[in-house]
Amino acid sequence: MSLLKTEGILVLVGFPGEIRLPPASLILGSKTICGSVTGGTEDIKEMLEYSAANKVYPNIEVIPITYINDALERLVQRDVKYRFVIDIQNSLH
Repeated sequence: MSLLKTEGILVLVGFPGEIRLPPASLILGSKTICGSVTGGTEDIKEMLEYSAANKVYPNIEVIPITYINDALERLVQRDVKYRFVIDIQNSLH
């Protein structure tokens, strides 16, 4: 937590066995911990198959690779409504 800047956010992806930290490390500096539980490869494959079969699609913002610095700045400013997806194929032309 000491590596996070003031109002920093630590995002945990997956399911860690245990996390130990002093409560003051969150309060001092207004730091946040959040996370997302993701399954293994089979779970993800099942989810993608279900989504495709039921026409459940994510809301995304497709960006060219040349926009990456602007996208990162928008992340810092918390000006992001959808997940960014970099269009690598068209960015290479």
